[in-house]
Amino acid sequence: MTAPKTWAAGVPAVRHALEYSLEETSVRRTGVTLLTMNQVDGIDCPGCAWADPAPGHRHRNEYCENGAKHINDEATTRRISADFFRRHPVSELGRQSDLWLNQQGRLTEPMVKRAESDHYEPISWRDAFDLIAAELNSLESPDEACFYTSGRASNEAAFVLQLFARAFGTNNLPDCSNMCHESSGTALHETLGTGKGTVSLDDLHHADLIFLVGQNPGTNHPRQLSALEEAKRNGARIIAVNTLPEAGLLRFKNPQQARGVVGHGTQIADRFLHIRSGGDLALFQGLNRLLLEAEDARPGSVLDHDFIRSSTSGFEEFSQHARGIGWDQILPATGLTREEIEGVRDDVLRSERVIVCWAMGVTQHRHGVPTVREIVNFLLLRGNLGRPGAGACPVRGHSNVQGDRTMGIWEQMPDSFLDALQQVFGFDPPRAHGLDSVNSIKAMQEGRIKVFLALAGNFVRAAPDSTVTEEAMRRCRLTAHISTKLNRSHTVCGGTALILPTLGRTERDVQPCGEQFVTVENSMSEVHTSRGRLEPASTLLLSEIAILCRLARHTLDGKTDIPWKQFETDYGTIRHRIAHVVPGLHDFNRRVVRPGGIRLPNPVNEGVFATATGKAMFTCNAWAMPQAPDGHLLLQTLRSHDQWNTIPYTNNDRYRGIHGSRRVVLVNPADLTELGLREGQSVDLVSVWTDDVERRAEGFVVVPYPTSLGCAAAYYPETQVLVPLESVAEASNQPTSKGIVVRLEPSATRLDASPQ
Repeated sequence: MTAPKTWAAGVPAVRHALEYSLEETSVRRTGVTLLTMNQVDGIDCPGCAWADPAPGHRHRNEYCENGAKHINDEATTRRISADFFRRHPVSELGRQSDLWLNQQGRLTEPMVKRAESDHYEPISWRDAFDLIAAELNSLESPDEACFYTSGRASNEAAFVLQLFARAFGTNNLPDCSNMCHESSGTALHETLGTGKGTVSLDDLHHADLIFLVGQNPGTNHPRQLSALEEAKRNGARIIAVNTLPEAGLLRFKNPQQARGVVGHGTQIADRFLHIRSGGDLALFQGLNRLLLEAEDARPGSVLDHDFIRSSTSGFEEFSQHARGIGWDQILPATGLTREEIEGVRDDVLRSERVIVCWAMGVTQHRHGVPTVREIVNFLLLRGNLGRPGAGACPVRGHSNVQGDRTMGIWEQMPDSFLDALQQVFGFDPPRAHGLDSVNSIKAMQEGRIKVFLALAGNFVRAAPDSTVTEEAMRRCRLTAHISTKLNRSHTVCGGTALILPTLGRTERDVQPCGEQFVTVENSMSEVHTSRGRLEPASTLLLSEIAILCRLARHTLDGKTDIPWKQFETDYGTIRHRIAHVVPGLHDFNRRVVRPGGIRLPNPVNEGVFATATGKAMFTCNAWAMPQAPDGHLLLQTLRSHDQWNTIPYTNNDRYRGIHGSRRVVLVNPADLTELGLREGQSVDLVSVWTDDVERRAEGFVVVPYPTSLGCAAAYYPETQVLVPLESVAEASNQPTSKGIVVRLEPSATRLDASPQ
């Protein structure tokens, strides 16, 4: 272990990106991927969903360290053949680490694990489709199947998947948003009438004050640091709110600028609020109370009364509620002093344009939805919505997760979307709401879901309550995964299991009508193209769209007039239909190929709020902070720097000073003293929940770290086993992976150790 870094990126980021890339693939292939990545008419980064600068303003190397690792992890020259599965039974693969499984390389041909067998074996595409179709058509109800989607899918593939599921007869469309930003969408829909953020990249550049709440841009979306650097050059102040001091929140050395290579770099956070886990709601309630009191002292000079009067509802009720929240509640919940919060108020009062960015540190709490509602209250008070340089910015950590929703991947799509499907495709989609991720696991556990189909992702590692999730998955009659690389989900099999290998985003997709491109949507609601440049990893690979269209043809067998074969051969025909279903994507094929693509309209920026009152809604938000009893801590899950979603690329976390291990728990030194633990001690993490089930993650090494007092942190997905399936956010049903009550027990069977 080394001291945590106090700055992010710089020359080491370039070196680590190239080292990893060249271990995975050749110099030529690395050059192709990196020089076309995030360029107009190039490959969209398969990593995070951060927006690209406008055409003409992009750097020739428009990518970050983790984006470079991710794209070349997909472009690896390592291959998994049928011989690999002959040598490695599923039971053996299930004992391997996430890192080892990913390092084996690209999947190259369809495989099946039949009942009673412990090996995957080759299967033809036709037989694979026939097998899945037979299982689907044997179900007593279409609702006995569910169709999971990860953000890796393109817009076209996501649209085809939801069309297939609904033509089959179900709205069971769980997705990764259910586990990361569902609380954001729920709160924003309720208060603003849209589930998306309201800002553009240009807004970030010209804000006066930017909040970064519960997010770690240095690791999870590093290109955001470039936007923050530009905002700083334009005079913005930045407030970081986090339970850990993260390197990317402190200082950024931009490797694309001389000052980032040889200079000191740019200080990112002007203020760092070392908040208690889950205290963000109380913080914004304290700020809102202070703003109301500042208005009392200087009437007409603090709040935007014209905006509040013309564009909002519920202000009086909110004001009364906010004034009733005492400092004796706010300060213990946040772990901050009143002076710290008043300092933030002063920054707000000096700022005309304010943006609040947030991520899963906000959403993955029981009170995640009320927290986002309170952030909206804060923005409404001074009219920081619907105008340049201001607004709400939920930062998505997965490439096209927002596009999936736009394309209809949601178990609760509104009737307007379903009506459009009916009009365009001539069938009546099911109207009853389907199952999200948590409820799909429960349904599998109870035997109500018998077929599970995943379009990308690593569901069993992303989901909570790992033991329960895996047991539920094994109860399915059939599980099938459309994937590029091997992961843990392939080792957790239903009665019959299929691996359906697909083209990666980096690869050329040639269909009978010619070479195809796909589209994606970023965090700023911009839709643009992505074109693969590498030759496919195997001649047996099919595109996501081809797999889904052929499966739909085999399953539905002429029951609808949907032109699946035409969709497979020419993706433009899919976009033509999308244009008639999705608002804002009219004339899709012509507009999306323009440099920069299409910016989807956001009604909030037009002064339109599709809410229950027709206006932006102030809300009154009650909360109960999770309480850790004596001898316990609040645990949050997090990613290491060398990780993308559930997959680690190495066992290091350079910015936090962790080397050679992932089974570590970060604890404040004062808490270690209080608990009688020592650095390097091996402990088991045991979560405390209302049921009688013991959830235990064994053999974690204690690392002293400046976490918030009473709070600890450990890596995801190793700690997903500790998150009870029933522990979800109010209203959104999102797992509460940032607020787990745990005790640390000395490991009975393990020797003390230390990360290197």
